[in-house]
Amino acid sequence: MAQPLPTLNLIGAGRVGQTLAHLWMRHGLVQVQDVLTRSNQTAQTALAFIAPGVDTAHAVQHIACMRQADLWLLAVPDAQIGACAKDLAALARQRGDAPALALHCSGARGADLLQVLRDQGWSVASAHPVLSFASAQTAVAQFAGTPCALEGEVTACDALRPLFTAIGGACFDVRSQDKVLYHAAAVLATNFVPVLQALAEDAWRATGMPDALVLRLRERLLRHAVDNIVALGPQQALTGPAARGDHAAIARQADVVADWDPQAAAAYRALSALALRLAGHPPELP
Repeated sequence: MAQPLPTLNLIGAGRVGQTLAHLWMRHGLVQVQDVLTRSNQTAQTALAFIAPGVDTAHAVQHIACMRQADLWLLAVPDAQIGACAKDLAALARQRGDAPALALHCSGARGADLLQVLRDQGWSVASAHPVLSFASAQTAVAQFAGTPCALEGEVTACDALRPLFTAIGGACFDVRSQDKVLYHAAAVLATNFVPVLQALAEDAWRATGMPDALVLRLRERLLRHAVDNIVALGPQQALTGPAARGDHAAIARQADVVADWDPQAAAAYRALSALALRLAGHPPELP
């Protein structure tokens, strides 16, 4: 006789929560049970994406309405994880719920945010997929091959590893003390690309470049840069004055950028120094 699927409750259902719950459900790994968000409407919308047509899955309006579950995903903003864990611990203590497994998906914060649950015998962990979750729909399509950082109790990580592996995640362990640096690396790799692109486009427009050409450059330069980094690695893909060690050109450009946008100039100088280091040139700018 087949074993029943583990039940999953979801507190918070943004792009990450929806993506994971949808993929686990689609792969027959869990039975989605209760979904709680800030409003019943968003919970219903999330549930329609996660588990369409599943009669046993419910959108609820208060944590007290959530049933016992084997797995709890706290997919809320980092600042709310600790309070959410306390509410869940209080509910479990009041009802006498059996200990379960709880996880959050913060990249920068560790499983220690769930300590109040661990004190009651729960297994706790954090699991962070290194993926830009632009939308749940696109993340579902892009998830296969995504590195997933696991941190927390060994038993909890061992239980989560097959869940992430089954949906295409490439799991690896990260130490609790390394989580902030690990997440900062993800920020450097992804979050600043839109910022730099926006600055470049603003600067081009300031020179009178037509919007149609700005948009064309957006596609061409970004695509070529990514292709070159993937094919050659960061160092070999580096071009421009830093790759040549042209300190004078960097200084001239930094001065002009400073007249246009002082903050952008500070970023230009700092990134140029790092680019010179990557290229193996002395970092001192004249």
